[in-house]
Amino acid sequence: MKRTLLFLGAATAVAFAGNGEALVKKHCASCHMLKKPEPLEMEAVKAPPFDAVVFHVKDAISDAGEQKMFMIDYIQDPDASKSVCESNKVTKFGVMPSMKGQVTEAELNEIMDYLLETYPHPEFVSMLNEILKNDALAALKSSPFLINNSNLPHMTKLLIQNWDKAKLGLTAEQKEKLLIVRKETMNGVAEIRKKLKVLEFDVADAMMDREDPKSVEKLLEEIAKLKLEATKIHIKCISETTSILSEEQVAVLLPFWN
Repeated sequence: MKRTLLFLGAATAVAFAGNGEALVKKHCASCHMLKKPEPLEMEAVKAPPFDAVVFHVKDAISDAGEQKMFMIDYIQDPDASKSVCESNKVTKFGVMPSMKGQVTEAELNEIMDYLLETYPHPEFVSMLNEILKNDALAALKSSPFLINNSNLPHMTKLLIQNWDKAKLGLTAEQKEKLLIVRKETMNGVAEIRKKLKVLEFDVADAMMDREDPKSVEKLLEEIAKLKLEATKIHIKCISETTSILSEEQVAVLLPFWN
């Protein structure tokens, strides 16, 4: 009898999972990629792959029950301010259409259970970590700053990623001020980058020609001065940005700080 009950329970679970998968294919697959996306495919998708969607949900919300509640609410009443993805990604893909009235409550529960149980695939997480690692290395390689430490974040980038999040709650007045800081910072650093690129190339060229190291000392001093100037701009950006934000808003950003 026990074996029969166990078999029936297992069979029910398989059927339940199969129904969830079928519902996802029916209602979601026209926009969301169901398999692990390859890096080159990420640029062509018209909506975030489910690997990415569920990754961000689980990254932002630790409790499984709350994850499910959030996803059910978002699917029925989508809004950019609710999104757990970066605001710039929401801008890229737009806000999904509401599924309210298109699926029953029971179907929603089956869809969410399947998504949360299936995604993200370990291979996707590994790929994403590798992409982030490569991005960090690329940023470090081209950095114009003297200090490259995660405890000194790029505030303009961090804010753009969370720009429309309801949890951050930026006011129109704050956004206006922050955009001014962003523009001044990016313009200042961009000019320095141009100068650094030329100087660093000249140093590398001299070394390839096996010139005396003393011949590039003035170039190195100029590079150091420019990097000092860029670092001052970076520090000023952090200071001005955090002065515009409230303590509560800074606290919201702290998990993304490093």
